Amino acid sequence: MDVVGVVCVVAAVLAWGFWFWDSSERMKTQEQAGLLGAGSRTLVVIAHPDDEAMFFAPTVLGLARLRHQVSLLCFSAGNYYNQGEIRKKELLQSCDVLGIPPSSVMIIDNRDFPDDPGVQWDTEHVASVLLRHIEANGINLVVTFDAGGVSGHSNHVALYAAVRALRSEGKLPKGCSVLTLQSVNVLRKYISLLDLPLSLLYTQDVLFVLTSAEVAQAKRAMSCHRSQLLWFRRLYVLFSRYMRINSLHFL
Repeated sequence: MDVVGVVCVVAAVLAWGFWFWDSSERMKTQEQAGLLGAGSRTLVVIAHPDDEAMFFAPTVLGLARLRHQVSLLCFSAGNYYNQGEIRKKELLQSCDVLGIPPSSVMIIDNRDFPDDPGVQWDTEHVASVLLRHIEANGINLVVTFDAGGVSGHSNHVALYAAVRALRSEGKLPKGCSVLTLQSVNVLRKYISLLDLPLSLLYTQDVLFVLTSAEVAQAKRAMSCHRSQLLWFRRLYVLFSRYMRINSLHFL
């Protein structure tokens, strides 16, 4: 009976979370429509092929709901294990599953930006490349990592440092906003949808939660990265909140 009681309590909490999300999401969607209006040209900025599926899938699919024109800028080919050419192809396949056509994907394969957690990318150089891309494509919303980089990877953090520098120095074009993906602690990171009540409680600006069909779509995108699907990443796909939930904050 004790076990049954615990199960009932967990079910009640989840039911409350889903009900609260449903009513809250409608309100937030209206706010997002005003802040992030339909037709906005959005640039998702990542460090490596697979970041778009592992971390940003809820955002990419959520922006599609808002009818954004989403493009993607990847700052490396993911060549840490000399798999760069393979990973570029995997990225294009994954983006196609997420609704981003190849023509809207830019991959920077430059020695200045190696896929290496032990190398600190030059903030000024990253910012310069990013700003040129923003201006050339008329971008009015940039989405990237926050200061924690989700996983703490130095290449992720470098992207945040660059966009923060552009913002603080007033170099971003007028009307261009920045959203950063919230990093959470390890416990929250791996409790999947059980994190939903906390996400509802602590998200200040934008929250994207995937439907079951969209979760399947995100998993298909991740499955395109065959070279990266080691056992621990398969567990990540099963348990990570980032495959289902994205909380973002305006910079």
